[in-house]
Amino acid sequence: MAQATQKNYKNKNQKKNKHFLLLLIMSCLAFVATPSEGKLSEAEVLLKFRESLKFDGNPFSTWDVNVPPCTEENNKPKWKNLFCEKGMVFGLNLENLGLSGTIDLEVLKELPHFRTISVLKNKFEGSLPPLNKLPTLKTAYFSNNKFSGPIDGKIFEGMHSLKKLHLANNEFTGPLPPIFGEIPNLRELNIQNNKFEGPIPPSYAHLYMPVYDGNEGLCGPPLSKQCNQEVQKKQISSSSSSSSGWKIALIVVVVVAVICIIAVIVISRRKKNTQQEVVLGGASSDVPPASQDQKLIPPSDHLNKMEQGHSAASTPDRLSTDGKRAEVAGQKLLFLKDDIEKFDLPDLLKASAEVLGSGVFGSTYKAARSTGPVMVVKRFRHMNKVGKEDFHEHMRRLGRLSHKNLLPVLAFYYRKEEKLLVFEYVNNVSLAVYLHGNSKSRGDQSLDWPTRLKIVKGVSKGILYLYNELPSLTAPHGHLKSSNVLLTETFEAVLTDYALLPVMNAEHAHENMISYKAPEVKQFGKINRKTDVWTLGMLILEILTGKFPSNLLGKGAQDTDDLATWVNFVLGEKSLEAEVFDKDMQGTKDCESEMMKLLKIGLNCCEVDVEKRWDIKEAVERIEEVKEKGDFCSTVIAAATIEADNTHTSR
Repeated sequence: MAQATQKNYKNKNQKKNKHFLLLLIMSCLAFVATPSEGKLSEAEVLLKFRESLKFDGNPFSTWDVNVPPCTEENNKPKWKNLFCEKGMVFGLNLENLGLSGTIDLEVLKELPHFRTISVLKNKFEGSLPPLNKLPTLKTAYFSNNKFSGPIDGKIFEGMHSLKKLHLANNEFTGPLPPIFGEIPNLRELNIQNNKFEGPIPPSYAHLYMPVYDGNEGLCGPPLSKQCNQEVQKKQISSSSSSSSGWKIALIVVVVVAVICIIAVIVISRRKKNTQQEVVLGGASSDVPPASQDQKLIPPSDHLNKMEQGHSAASTPDRLSTDGKRAEVAGQKLLFLKDDIEKFDLPDLLKASAEVLGSGVFGSTYKAARSTGPVMVVKRFRHMNKVGKEDFHEHMRRLGRLSHKNLLPVLAFYYRKEEKLLVFEYVNNVSLAVYLHGNSKSRGDQSLDWPTRLKIVKGVSKGILYLYNELPSLTAPHGHLKSSNVLLTETFEAVLTDYALLPVMNAEHAHENMISYKAPEVKQFGKINRKTDVWTLGMLILEILTGKFPSNLLGKGAQDTDDLATWVNFVLGEKSLEAEVFDKDMQGTKDCESEMMKLLKIGLNCCEVDVEKRWDIKEAVERIEEVKEKGDFCSTVIAAATIEADNTHTSR
């Protein structure tokens, strides 16, 4: 009798627990999202959003209510100007479309998976829209518009997921809202070239390299400009009043979130126990567990062995063995270009490969598949702190770039520990090899003056294109050096390893990225929009002098701080002017004036004072003015070319 009573009591308690758990779950679901009748489809939401915009032409010609915006195949959108993830609308890419009007975020709330919006380089005016209408937003790019007025911190309340906020090149005024430093996950803030004024809130200290350039009214640490006491008092008062309501709201959200998390944990444990019972009972399934895609793909141990056993001129090997094919089955490379032949990751890993080299990012492999063009695979190890969504978004941004002086990213593969980027193979060597390698062993002659000028012009055009297309990045290249300039068979310059700063681990980037060798970064740990200009100047000096810049060595190989210092010293000694140019450079007779013009352009790009240093647009304009062939110089070069052609024909 006692046992029966105890059993009934136990059953009643279990029922009560179930009812309580069900009530808790329903409460959480009701709090998070209450379903509404007549919910719009994704296509209808986007078309309704479009109604608030003003534009010329028809940039939304592919937006058709009868066509689904996204498909699950390779995350490729059916509609232009979208980001898709797993068949759902993930974000809007409305860059450089001449848009104005209203950004209706209220209607975008109907998209449950919406996480990113970019309206870079448009004509939007007035105040920022209330971004907290989209509390799950992760990245917001509003730079290069005509937004104006002070920023009301309330429009960012509750945005706990926001990671990147870009507001540069607008007309914002007033103080910086302290709430930017209080958003828990915000790590990247870009606010340069506005009209902000007053001290920088102390809460900004943890933000990743916040850029303050172009805001003349800002003062106080970390800037050298001091604030007067009256301004500081106003800032402190504003900071305390604005943050009080924020803190109360945060406490409420945390309490509710904890309750929901507890409910989810209880459910997960019950589900896990059920799955374990099925497995132990001998049941089988053809569906692989969700964690299967986290296996060692590509086989890290095999790649490590290759790198240890082969030099840059290694003999062909395999990126993977046939025995690993089962592990990579179902794993896909994500392609960024539509006009190339698609192939699977297992096919790439089976390709005949050789290690081309190893740098500060990782190793580079040349992969020759049985069919199709030769590919280059770059393996990156120092990107393990970037999330999958952020990485995918940045790769899609790079995939849209198209310029003859950039090596396009064709495809990529994401894994937490390491990433793979796939490029087409350039059938030549890098600029560094031509400048500093053993030309006799290659059977090549040194680069002549016209070729060097052609390379400089190609590099500068590629850099300018990055600045125009990636205005949200402070240093759009971020890693310019001679070994990252490939040369085609016609000696066209092709840039590699560009725009990777946002996905690199910050500590690794600070230690190894070449842009960080600029004076402002050495002294203050701060990059700006002219940091890439410094490295362009260093590259110009390296090309003209044939000397390897000491700041690229990590240790001073010369008595001077950098190559620019050495060039200035030589030019100051009239008797040594002839020593400045590379003695192996041919085709220079009577061309010294144009060579000297380019040399001085390089020095202006290497101006230590950032305010006096040229910006990238001016640098490119000056480079374009340098003549490839002067009056008498062109005659000499033409004669030399004819003679070389006759010699070749006689052979």
